[in-house]
Amino acid sequence: MTFYFTGIRSFPKLWKSNPYLGLGPGHSSLSLFLKDCYGIRNQEKWFSLKTVSPQNAKAMNLLIAKARYVRKKDEGSNKQVSADSPHMFAAGAAKKRSQMNPPSKEHVLPPVKNIFQLPTKPLNSEEWDKLKEDFKEKANFENCIISQMVKCHSSVDVAKSVLAWVAAKNNGIIGYDLLVKYLYLCVFHKQTSEITDVYEIMKARYKRLESGAYTLLIRGLIHTDRWREALLLLEDIKKVMIPSKKNYSDCIQGALFHQDVNVAWNLYQELLGHDIVPMLETLKAFFDFGKDMKDDQYSNKLQDILLYLRNNQLYPGESFAHSIKTWFESVPGEQWKGQFTTVQQSGQCLGCGKTVESIHLSSEEYEFLKEKIMRDVIDGGDQYKKTTPQELKRFQNFLLDVVSQLAKQNLQVLVLGRKHMLKQNSRWRKDDMEKVQKQASFFFSEDDPFLLYATLHSGNHCKFITKDLMRDHKACLPDAKTQRLFFKWQQGHQLAIVSRHPGSKITFQHILIYDTVVQTTGDSWHIPYDDDLVERYSYEVPTKWLCLHRKT
Repeated sequence: MTFYFTGIRSFPKLWKSNPYLGLGPGHSSLSLFLKDCYGIRNQEKWFSLKTVSPQNAKAMNLLIAKARYVRKKDEGSNKQVSADSPHMFAAGAAKKRSQMNPPSKEHVLPPVKNIFQLPTKPLNSEEWDKLKEDFKEKANFENCIISQMVKCHSSVDVAKSVLAWVAAKNNGIIGYDLLVKYLYLCVFHKQTSEITDVYEIMKARYKRLESGAYTLLIRGLIHTDRWREALLLLEDIKKVMIPSKKNYSDCIQGALFHQDVNVAWNLYQELLGHDIVPMLETLKAFFDFGKDMKDDQYSNKLQDILLYLRNNQLYPGESFAHSIKTWFESVPGEQWKGQFTTVQQSGQCLGCGKTVESIHLSSEEYEFLKEKIMRDVIDGGDQYKKTTPQELKRFQNFLLDVVSQLAKQNLQVLVLGRKHMLKQNSRWRKDDMEKVQKQASFFFSEDDPFLLYATLHSGNHCKFITKDLMRDHKACLPDAKTQRLFFKWQQGHQLAIVSRHPGSKITFQHILIYDTVVQTTGDSWHIPYDDDLVERYSYEVPTKWLCLHRKT
């Protein structure tokens, strides 16, 4: 069993620490990842400590004592973590951590007050003239007033009185910016007649529009009897750029609203063909449309959407999850039953009792990920690393030599550290470092990817402890499949220290043993979804599940 630890500053404290971690007969090595949490730059130190010889008894006492805690955890004991303690990737965990360390109030800017008291009813020209006279920036009055109306979602009637006043002063001409902002208010308030009026004005006056105006017109037209003109606007966008996911979403929902399901599916396939991730509200619309429908082809397409969520590690929101449940239960003759539930730490669904998929990678997935990490992060284009090819080769050879010696004698200690640890002004005490150097082989670097290299090459059983979420390195991976495998591996191998006090037991957050993705066995579906009341960061996973099973 191999581990990497974070946050331990002093070797004497480490070696004299409490007997809650130890190496038993079944564990031949213990690796540590140390991170100096006290320095300004939050620099990291890596240590991989292997079993030492009997004469290194003092160091060994620490390792035996420390690993006993790890062994107990591996044997299934959860005593070190309370039953309801969330894992570090649980939805809302990051929010809770940020609330424990709130930002200083000294740097919070005071709220910006409204620069102008907006009227609550339409004004005539004389009243607008009077307001402009009292306004400091008279040359920019019209734009300021309409911008503030957009911000406050003022009524269309009040905004329309501004445009009437401007038009009266400019021979019936209203500027493009004012028209677009007025259009925004019309779309927000779903004033379809006003939307079509603005559309006619723009169509007559401008050959081309900018993307913002196209987006507003498409969204405004889809719920009118002129909804197909939104498709023409989509074609206009395609002449100069790939439409946005919002453009596709509006057109798809418009097609479904007007019962043209073929157009909707064609647009959906076109969107995927551009490698655009669809909006969840787009996918929800397909499920809402399919309620009570007995159509095997349509049902297969909806299940393909669920598999798309799985393959791209996407999670429906609470409303979308309800739509999925409603659709399954509404299909005539299928006898599906759904319930909202949770999954225990053991991986057992509390709804149906089945065990969801394991978080652990298969041997094929593990080798694939290891190769990708080596090529794209460690050896290739990771802009967050400083490693030179020569240093990487030197580390590979060094690691090989140590592993060879360990295989023969099982006596060597390997320490991975940062070069600054040897400097005179380092926070690492010189006498501490000298003690360790007498009992260990060292490799010094300035780069984080060595942690990934050492962990991955230690085997699929290796775990590491750090608060670093490694988002920078994950971003360097070339495709969604590799990123998903990396995140899956990370969730199943990364521990975090919840609390560590001198003279007391170290407490860890538990590691997930099940995979939080959409999954099916044919006669059941388990779909993790976002709770509306919980703020989930992009590197977190939901804790709520929709359990669906077919009645037999």
